[in-house]
Amino acid sequence: MTESLIWWSIAIYLLIAVGIAIMSRQGAAESMSGYFLGNRQMNGFVSALSYSATTYSAFMMVGLAGLTYAGGVGALGFEIIYFAGVSLVAIFGPKFWAVGKKFGYVTPSEMLGHRYNSKHVAMAVSIASCIFLIPYSAVQLAGVGYLLQGITDGAITFTTGVIMATVIAIFFSYIAGIRSVMWTDSLQAIMMIVASTLVAFLVIQGLGGFSALFDTLATEHPQSLTVPGSGLFSFVTFLGLTIPWFFFSLSNPQVSQRLFMPSSLRAMRQMLIGFLVFGFIYTMVSVLWGFSALAAFPSLARADLATPTLLASEFVPPVLGVIVMVGIMAAAVSTIDSIMLTLASMVSRDVYANVKPNVSEKRQLLVGKFVVPVIAILALAFAELQLDLIAVLSVAASSGLVAMVPAIIGAFYWKRGTGAGALVSVVGTSTFVLLMYATGNSLLGLPAGIWGIVVASVLFVGVSLMTKPHQAATDAFFDAISEELGKKRSHKVSPPAQESNV
Repeated sequence: MTESLIWWSIAIYLLIAVGIAIMSRQGAAESMSGYFLGNRQMNGFVSALSYSATTYSAFMMVGLAGLTYAGGVGALGFEIIYFAGVSLVAIFGPKFWAVGKKFGYVTPSEMLGHRYNSKHVAMAVSIASCIFLIPYSAVQLAGVGYLLQGITDGAITFTTGVIMATVIAIFFSYIAGIRSVMWTDSLQAIMMIVASTLVAFLVIQGLGGFSALFDTLATEHPQSLTVPGSGLFSFVTFLGLTIPWFFFSLSNPQVSQRLFMPSSLRAMRQMLIGFLVFGFIYTMVSVLWGFSALAAFPSLARADLATPTLLASEFVPPVLGVIVMVGIMAAAVSTIDSIMLTLASMVSRDVYANVKPNVSEKRQLLVGKFVVPVIAILALAFAELQLDLIAVLSVAASSGLVAMVPAIIGAFYWKRGTGAGALVSVVGTSTFVLLMYATGNSLLGLPAGIWGIVVASVLFVGVSLMTKPHQAATDAFFDAISEELGKKRSHKVSPPAQESNV
């Protein structure tokens, strides 16, 4: 695979993606809802592809493949736990959608601030999300850097790849806000799933087929097929990685914000079903990539080089290899620009607007657009540190974001939850997780991934029981859920003659 082929492929992809992004424009987005939520009018098909591309980023084909290379079959169990956690969307998704429609929420932090009648809760959730999601954005940038560096044997440097991904993400974010991101995500998701699946089968055939691959692993790397896995994994490590990952769909605001966007509950169901199908296929493909790299190249300097090494090998035709490479790069970009838009909306809506009350919607949007490149530059600087395994860094970010989970669950299922409980839980757990990672990530032999949800739950419940909830805000929130979801249920049972009037 030549360097010129790689650059031409990237150029062609950008030309097509920019065209799609421009066509997605429907006039200037002059409101926060229009720019950051697509006016809550996204259909199920586009939502499913965009949700998939945003969630399955460089973490999968670079990070999960690398985790499989380093840790064996435990990586599959780790990802399946996340996959099981997507069931939370089926439980919480309709409720997010209902209150978002009723109250016009733009961000998950705004929702929590309103539910608990506390602007400080909204601000705390926004700031904590920035603290943990900027490193997660850096993980995506690093994935592009490692990919291009590995596939060209250093001809394209890590820094070049990181800078290019940053510029592309900013550009897509600015064209039409979330609409351009979601439509370009759709292109990227199709590229990801088709090309990576095809090439995975080609690589396995090049290694002699599935039987030969697993015979090689069983003979030469038997520890990779043991539970919970080799070297990297122990039972405690496995729990520390999987617990935060289970709550990913709730704790990560760039994902939960998507629950405000579908045009209807039907579109949300289509989004969830499409995502589950996509996710299962992509998970299996990524794990097979890691096993194939282990069988073919057992002595790589870094586990995260597993996928780039395979793509540059004789097992993959150059044209297909470069398509997969572009797909992985596109997946990383889709996650970065989604995170940038989400964090920008949170900073402008829940920090700036609370510091300066009565600020106009137009002014909030302007601040949000200004924040986008600032977040991108911070992520770029963090990526240049080239820290640890991509998969482990991703989970470290989720370990911090799990601080929001008890407050989110309580918002919908515990009327006794209070603003003070939510605030102490978010601030206290975020601080606790940061201190744990700063001091070696171990307390009584357990990592932050295990302690985070425990500390957050204890703080939220304990402080809530010692304080009083805001009854009016609580009642209005729960009434809105019953009202909006009740409308949908009544529509389902309406007689045919009345359906045209609904």
